[in-house]
Amino acid sequence: MGFGGIGASELVVILVIALLIFGPSRLAEIGSSLGKAVRDFRKAMQDEDHREGLREREVSGSGSASDR
Repeated sequence: MGFGGIGASELVVILVIALLIFGPSRLAEIGSSLGKAVRDFRKAMQDEDHREGLREREVSGSGSASDR
């Protein structure tokens, strides 16, 4: 089993079809663009998690200061 129920042979067939449709240079460009998009998405998610963590600390920090 590979990705989501797709085995290795199915991935090879998909890759060969994509290679025939787009050609080697265009396929490399598509792969590069897709990799960059995934990397940017992960970075954005990490940044959002970081900001959310800072907000939670500010809220919990201000709550304990008001109790004093």
